[in-house]
Amino acid sequence: MKLADYGEANMDLALRGLELKTHDPYLSGWRQRVVPALGHVPVRMITNGAVDRTVQNWITDEHSRSTVKNTIAVLVRVMEQAVRDGLIKVNPARVTGWQKLYKQAEDELLDPRALALPNWETLVRLAEALVAASHDRYRGWGEVVLFAACTAARIGEVSGCRVSDIDTTQWIWTVRRQTTPAPGGLTDKGTKGKRARKVPIIEEIRPLVAQRILSAGPEPDARLFTGPRGGRISTAVLRDATHWDTVVTKLGYEHLRRHDLRHTGLTWFADAGVQVHVLRRIAGHGSLTTTQRYLHPDVHKITAAGAALSARLGVLRAPRSLPSPIVITR
Repeated sequence: MKLADYGEANMDLALRGLELKTHDPYLSGWRQRVVPALGHVPVRMITNGAVDRTVQNWITDEHSRSTVKNTIAVLVRVMEQAVRDGLIKVNPARVTGWQKLYKQAEDELLDPRALALPNWETLVRLAEALVAASHDRYRGWGEVVLFAACTAARIGEVSGCRVSDIDTTQWIWTVRRQTTPAPGGLTDKGTKGKRARKVPIIEEIRPLVAQRILSAGPEPDARLFTGPRGGRISTAVLRDATHWDTVVTKLGYEHLRRHDLRHTGLTWFADAGVQVHVLRRIAGHGSLTTTQRYLHPDVHKITAAGAALSARLGVLRAPRSLPSPIVITR
């Protein structure tokens, strides 16, 4: 039985003994995170490693600490019921150390520039190495990497890109959807911010994009990027197909994840002098504070100097208390 079906059938048993006020956050975590990520996997095939990677993805997706905690808790309870039913011997959802992973993710988000590749040559070298390590040296994997970094997009958004989303007159990509895990496999849904956004396609990757459009054929809803057999791609598919971890370690970038291609693109845009409000629109960030983390530290010093001056002027403009009345004597 798949996890989604098992959980649906046994959720009342799994949640027994909990206070009613806890049910809603647990059930929300189950439906919105556990089922899309692991619901399609048979209960017996869920491993510690699969749970570890899933939890890390939740953290990377910037879910709050309490959200991750509640989501893990409901998964633990369902898998514990599977132990009692004799389906499995050990509960693989009892992960440890996720709080440390969360702290690491928080630190990385405070300084995403530290995760960016240094230059174009390094990006090309990475793309070529991933192609060389893949089965049948599939060129599409390298093209996905180049496109993701140069558009500062998530891998899921690259997978969701259709031919009709590309304007080759102005060389603009309208990001409308992303590919995410769901019960039964991968599916398309709206972007993370639920809003479409426009991203420039720089000259360096225009020939690549033009060739992909020709290869996709005349159908406007054809995917711009697919796997070697024409299927949807995801960050996990890209990692496994290219032996990502081994390749980046050999190149000296053992910290590099697929999502860091997005950090790379946003850092390069910022260093090119793109204004922060424009960078925010390209990134699709909900908060300007998130976008500002990509600015060069020197820019932070300059803006801090401006803020300090504004604060000083504010003090000078502040109304002062009226002086005491002056008594005039004759």
